[in-house]
Amino acid sequence: MRLGKLVLVLLALSLSSAACKADDFSFTGSFSTINDVQLFTFTVGANSNVVLRSYSYAGGTNSAGTAIAEGGFDPILALFQGTGATALQIGQNDDGACGQVPVDSVTGACFDVYLAVADLTPGTYTVSIQDYANFAIGPTLGDGFTNGALTGGTFIDFTGANRTNFWAFDVLGVESAEVPVPPDGTVPEPSSIALLGSGALGVVSLMRRRLKS
Repeated sequence: MRLGKLVLVLLALSLSSAACKADDFSFTGSFSTINDVQLFTFTVGANSNVVLRSYSYAGGTNSAGTAIAEGGFDPILALFQGTGATALQIGQNDDGACGQVPVDSVTGACFDVYLAVADLTPGTYTVSIQDYANFAIGPTLGDGFTNGALTGGTFIDFTGANRTNFWAFDVLGVESAEVPVPPDGTVPEPSSIALLGSGALGVVSLMRRRLKS
């Protein structure tokens, strides 16, 4: 009997450990217009060190091992605790520091995003990426965005350089991550995002790499 209880305890501990195992998730896609917003949701099952970063401005190799070409637009991100209109903004990042993100060979700028959050508490979170300077207004996701991306209709960065509509984004050190889909199962067009944490915009692919234990 005691042996059976011990086996059950060990099995429960094993399942608990597996449930909280950290993964890396890589997403790629493109925008239709300069003020599009791409939302992602992710969960952490235990206090976790989470990194949110892009590769599309200056390129690089993402967590899935895919080489990303430079040339994408200058991204910014906003992080919210929870989902839906009431999700509370807890962080925003414009540019990562040189060394955290690569230098673009054309502009010499370090404009990819990089946000590291230490000891993030268990729960579900929403993160958005946008073209500079379409910042989240805050304090909640439902408050929307400034629609302040540079120039009329084309992707141009702060230096005046022409960029593409492509983005590549990694969510690192989380239990799960996805592009949320509305309750009716449809994916809205990029121009019709509802700022309720339930839209999905122009996603081309999702690649997942299981971390080695």
